[in-house]
Amino acid sequence: MSQEIYPEEKRLCQRFMIPGATVSYRKERLLGSRKEFDEEFCPLQNISRGGVSFSCRNNLKPGTALTLQISIPGEMVPLTQLGEVRWSAGQENAAYPFKVGVQFHPYGNQKGQNYPGNLVKIIALEHKFGELKKKGPGEESEDDEYKIEG
Repeated sequence: MSQEIYPEEKRLCQRFMIPGATVSYRKERLLGSRKEFDEEFCPLQNISRGGVSFSCRNNLKPGTALTLQISIPGEMVPLTQLGEVRWSAGQENAAYPFKVGVQFHPYGNQKGQNYPGNLVKIIALEHKFGELKKKGPGEESEDDEYKIEG
């Protein structure tokens, strides 16, 4: 019955939370990029191999290209990922009135792609922080597909 009411989940990757993790982001611009972030230390809601969701003060428009710096407690170096805003929604939070979903660019060695080593790091974080859920017939396993381009 729940399948009749709720649409099928489109995500291929397991989402998981990392307590205390934050996201800083910078909008990519056509004429060069700045070094300063547009907003820093936004609370991370969840992350997966394919993207991230976080709370922020600004309403980011879908299609906006971002450089993300994801800071994880206990990790010396933050993850730097490229991505695109897929959705943005208001939320009842005075400090962070918006929640944003960002899809990561593909992993690979070409310009505009994410460093493949970051995928390995995200998989390690998934094993450390992710809740393994029992899957039913026809559902994706923990070895879900993700895109690597050369």
